[in-house]
Amino acid sequence: MRMHRHNNDHPEYDMAEENTPNEKVQEKDKGSSKLEYILSIAPHIRASQSVFTVMWLVVISLLPATAYSFYLYGLNAVKLVAGAVIAAIASEALYQLLMKKKITALDGSAAITGLLLAMNVPPDAPVWMVCIGSAFAIIIAKQLFGGLGFNIFNPALAARAFMMTSWPIHMTTRWHQFSPTNIISQGIENTASLPSAAYDAITSATPLAALKGTSKIIAEFGASADGVIQTLLSSQMLKSLFIGNIGGCLGETSALFLLIGAIFLLWKRIITWHIPVTYMATVAVIMAVYYSLKPLPGYESIDHFLVRIVLFHLLSGGLVLGAFFMATDMVTSPVTHKGMIIYAAGCGIIASIIRLWGGYPEGVSYSILLMNALVPLIDRYIRPKVFGTSQPQDTK
Repeated sequence: MRMHRHNNDHPEYDMAEENTPNEKVQEKDKGSSKLEYILSIAPHIRASQSVFTVMWLVVISLLPATAYSFYLYGLNAVKLVAGAVIAAIASEALYQLLMKKKITALDGSAAITGLLLAMNVPPDAPVWMVCIGSAFAIIIAKQLFGGLGFNIFNPALAARAFMMTSWPIHMTTRWHQFSPTNIISQGIENTASLPSAAYDAITSATPLAALKGTSKIIAEFGASADGVIQTLLSSQMLKSLFIGNIGGCLGETSALFLLIGAIFLLWKRIITWHIPVTYMATVAVIMAVYYSLKPLPGYESIDHFLVRIVLFHLLSGGLVLGAFFMATDMVTSPVTHKGMIIYAAGCGIIASIIRLWGGYPEGVSYSILLMNALVPLIDRYIRPKVFGTSQPQDTK
């Protein structure tokens, strides 16, 4: 019997599981010709776009950011993406072959998993590591749960968590160096006249790590609080974060190119605004409230401090990539608009908590994974009213 996990809020795609054939019933009519009936589980809604079309459209939407990462980080970035995608497709084909299932490795779902995984690793990470991660994503996080449409967690993020646990040094130190002491950005300059040791401490970290370490930089290197904050929240830094001239994972390079891909997905109705807008708005509100109550040292010297610090958090790290391309995964996100908003708000709260109080400077991937686990509960309790029903009347 053909199994559907159709999303009524996304009428443009069909989440039919292609590995299971339809159950067919044949009857003879009066003219001895056969009538064929197809039995399938409700809701009986068809759509014009297939899994193949949707997945490859998502791949296309990521091409601008992927191409820019190649330009910025060079050959190893190309190797990482190619290795991750090839390993994901090969792992799916091999598993389905061994399990004697229909081979659907080229439907795009494995390719997008490999591409998203590659965009979540440092540019100078070893290729063998991302290949192992792709195999984990496909076999452990996807196929062992039943294949496309049945996995609970986003496979790429599950694999990223696996790699963070298995090879933490590779996942947190293999950043691209713009110069021997600069991994943060080519566009940042020491306009605040910081001591060289303090300036090097800022530029030798990713943007979020540098922000998290401001108190330590001020205390250990005798730098002025005004100078440190002016450097991190400068117009040059915000411009680099938006246009794309920044250190971090492959998918953290340019908010601009990611937003171009996101607009394409919204235009094609592959995603809706509910998850990405709610996710980013939640982070923005929490950061605005937090820094208004507990501003950074030296904030008085910064014009529009709250605006700048909120923009810094929205544009840095994996927030744009996670909000538009990973939290919106159609299999692991809620099916109703109200459920999507609750889910995305939870992602924003968890990501903000990790960024502000956690030991790790970034929390996007873990926030999505934790909320993936709650999606069945959200779908269970946030259900639309069934057509034709009414609330029971009070007889008292």
